[in-house]
This record gives sequence, structure tokens and C-alpha cells, in this order.
Amino acid sequence: MIDIKDHEFAKYQSFIFDEAGITLASTKKALVTGRLSKRLQHHGLSTYTEYLSLLSSKRDPAEVQIAIDLLTTNETYFFREPKHFDLLRKLVMEAAAANRPLRVWSAACSSGEEVYSIAMVLADCMENRPWELFGSDISARVLRHASFGHYPEGRTTHIPPDYLKRFCLKGTGPQAGTLLIQRSLRDRVRFMQVNLDRPLPNLGQFDLIFVRNVMIYFSSETKQGVAQRLAQHLKPGGHLLVGHSETLNDTRTDLRPVAPSIYTKP
Repeated sequence: MIDIKDHEFAKYQSFIFDEAGITLASTKKALVTGRLSKRLQHHGLSTYTEYLSLLSSKRDPAEVQIAIDLLTTNETYFFREPKHFDLLRKLVMEAAAANRPLRVWSAACSSGEEVYSIAMVLADCMENRPWELFGSDISARVLRHASFGHYPEGRTTHIPPDYLKRFCLKGTGPQAGTLLIQRSLRDRVRFMQVNLDRPLPNLGQFDLIFVRNVMIYFSSETKQGVAQRLAQHLKPGGHLLVGHSETLNDTRTDLRPVAPSIYTKP
């Protein structure tokens, strides 16, 4: 594996900040080395400077997207942070009782575990009432993975047993040890590539927006812009959820905290 020099790492910090608004901590040198070294080998390059020159030339937009994917993908799992799903269930039940449609956006859905966790709750509680669910990420690669809905069985341990039976298919034969989300549920989710550090597409307004475990990677200025853009897509009375280790208290928006990591729009 080719080691990355300090001055090269600094340039990759600038690259991913410019492309995605993400602040790459100085402790992430090993991550950059581990994730990009195979790309150097693929192109027959001997230094990270040469690879960055390839990216900066914009001659190969697909390679730029590969680099962004590799540097921004984070680990996730089903039903992460259960208190958020307790709130989701409460809000969904209220909407169902009022026969009111519900729109939810998972704004940094990675490989899809979060968005399918949300979909299971919506399908369970809304029954035949209308609902919409969007999943987005900056990484095209993880969105392709998410659209397939196919996961190692070990990643699914937090799915409630009744949901496993209703919404998941257990792999057999060559697919043993894996799990596939039921097509009927996959078909209810719309996936799209969205860079939160850029003007957002016209998606309308949502009752809930999940944007968890991504704000921590943004600078204060970038977080301010992302929070403002997301707030514009939230209905009055809607909720925005960030990760438990994150806060929006240092941003200037009309969002108000109602509990740790949970905000509402008046």
C-alpha cells in the first residue's frame, strides 16, 4: 500500500471540502490511504499527487465520483438510534389517525439501511393511507446498493422480528447469509443523488427529514448552509433529526430543539 504524505493529504482535505463540503480530520490519513490506494493501482500511478492531478483535470468525471464515494461513505445499520424510531412511530400513528398523508426524507441514506427502516414503520402504521419516502446521498455507488436492498444477514440484527418476517426475504443456496428487502417495500422508496452542500432539487416539503451522522463532518459554515436549505424543505410543525452526537444549536435557522438531536419547525 502506498503511503500518503502530509502535503498530499492536505490537498485531499481541500478536494473533498470543495466537492462535498466535508471537513476531513487530520486523523483520517489512514482512511484516505486505505480507500484510495487501489485507485492508484488501477491507474498505474505511484503517488497520491498523480491521482489528484487526474481528479483535478476533470477528464474523467466518473473517477471523480468514485473518489467522492470512497471518501464520504460511512457505516450504518438498521434501526440505528432507537429513540428516533420511537418518535417516527408516534408521528406516523398520529398521521394515520388523522388520515393525513406523510412525506419523509432520509437525506444521507448511505447504503439504504436507514431508509428501509423508515419504510417498514411507514408501511406498518400507515397501512393503505398515502405516504412518500425519499432517500438521497452524495454517493452514486451506495445509492445503487440501496436500490437493490440486499444485505449481509449480520447487518440486520436490529430489525424487529415481526418486520423481518413481513418485509424481508432470507437468502438460500448461493445467497445464504444474506437478506433481501421485499420488492413491495423497495418499490415505495425513491432514491436520488443529492449533494447537501449545493442548491437542493425541488422536492417539495416534508413532515420529517432524517439527516443523521453527517453534520459532524461539515465545517460551521457548511453546516449553516445545509441546515438552512433543509429547513426550507420542512413543513411547519415538521421534524428534523440529526445524529445523537450532533447539534444544530450553533446554526441560525428557525428550527427549535424539542429533545437532544430532534428539532421542529414552528
